[in-house]
Amino acid sequence: MAQQQDKTEFARLRELAGLTIEEAARVTKVSLRSAYRHENGDCSPTPLALDMLRLLAEHHRPPQKDARFRFIDLFAGIGGLRVGFENIGGKCVFTSEWDKYAVETYRRNFPEDPEHVFAGDIREYTASDETLSRIPEHDVLLAGFPCQPFSIAGVSKKNALGRPHGFMDATQGTLFFDVAQIIQHHKPIAFLLENVKNLRNHDRGNTFTTIMKVLEEELGYKVETRIISAKPWVPQGRERIFIAGFRDKSAEFSFDDVIVPVGPEPTLGRILLPEVDEKYTLTPKLWDYLQGYKKKHAAKGNGFGFGLFGPDDVARTLSARYYKDGSEILVDQGEGKRPRRLTPRECARLMGFERGNRVWDIPVSDTQAYKQFGNAVVVPIVEAVAEAMSPWLPRAARPAEFIPLEAIEKGEQKAAVVNG
Repeated sequence: MAQQQDKTEFARLRELAGLTIEEAARVTKVSLRSAYRHENGDCSPTPLALDMLRLLAEHHRPPQKDARFRFIDLFAGIGGLRVGFENIGGKCVFTSEWDKYAVETYRRNFPEDPEHVFAGDIREYTASDETLSRIPEHDVLLAGFPCQPFSIAGVSKKNALGRPHGFMDATQGTLFFDVAQIIQHHKPIAFLLENVKNLRNHDRGNTFTTIMKVLEEELGYKVETRIISAKPWVPQGRERIFIAGFRDKSAEFSFDDVIVPVGPEPTLGRILLPEVDEKYTLTPKLWDYLQGYKKKHAAKGNGFGFGLFGPDDVARTLSARYYKDGSEILVDQGEGKRPRRLTPRECARLMGFERGNRVWDIPVSDTQAYKQFGNAVVVPIVEAVAEAMSPWLPRAARPAEFIPLEAIEKGEQKAAVVNG
């Protein structure tokens, strides 16, 4: 107890925030030497530095002990799917993500847990039954799997390679193949998959038909799908397909039960910051180029070019290429001033990573942050889908640390049903 009392405020807040001294130095923008001096009480940190640590400490999520179910997070990116299922009481026991920068952001925003396994390339775990067994047992599988072109192998090639029959023949060469192997081996109670809207139409619908055949006929799950627009939650026209499956075919889950906010759709003014560094304003050269590019394509009768939006607008879909020129979502800064890109913090808000009292740490460069948010899921959609799936998952006490934005702003949560 005496040791606890002797700790400096810097040390106390750093520990509550779950940071190492090196991480605290980076967060508070001081040298490592200065951070050690603050830690030991040799000199005082600035009030702003303490405020930053205090904020991180308030929103640090300690490891869960009594989870209602266990889940795994595949092709995890920066953890958007994980957020939604932790909020209904799940515990993540396995994460797979190969991009080192995404891993850095993911690790920064989720506390370390001795039971949790962090893997890189998922194919290292799907090579055999033995490696599949190294994935911890789980109740729910989450995967925002990449959609690569399907390659259906012929019987002769399958036999030559010693490939099994059934779904493995129809999906080999894709990362969905690895998801299917894990489901087959571990037989989770449920899964949620997320992908681009065009998955339905890929290869004239053959890809989606194959996926559904695998999940329903080969693996034996009851499957529901829905394309959901992000517009009721965040101010962008993003649409993604969600595929939910339950091993128990009597589970009465339906995407019709997904609850979304009622009322006017949010606009960019909700996520734009009041003050932004001038570096996000387009250079004269880039702005001239984008205007010329749009004018050239307008003359040809198509709509290629930049998108310019104000605080009362809903933006286009944020993509992973946003780091190149920001052209799909440019913020109008008024008459006589060149437009600007969104900042990474605004991208976090646009994707719903920062809502209510949730704070998201962005430890990577702007380029990497743009790629990460462009590839991510819209978090409040996942939260809503997880809530709808919740009655059909193992029951236990639920955590209550996250306060939705609607509850903070309006003191109530309005709801409506997702349209088909």
